[in-house]
Amino acid sequence: MDLSGARWRKSTRSSGQGGNCVEVADNLPGVVAVRDSKDPSGPVLAFGPDAWRAFVARVGERR
Repeated sequence: MDLSGARWRKSTRSSGQGGNCVEVADNLPGVVAVRDSKDPSGPVLAFGPDAWRAFVARVGERR
């Protein structure tokens, strides 16, 4: 998967103290990428747009 054009943004729920940091790139066609901001060259999870929306909706139910 080519992530060279990814525009990463940190989750608003990420800690400002350097822990629990998640970044999301949702500008790529057909995929939403998620990574740990402390390890930007590490592994990336990739979701289809429908799966991402379902995930975010489900997480929002648990708050």
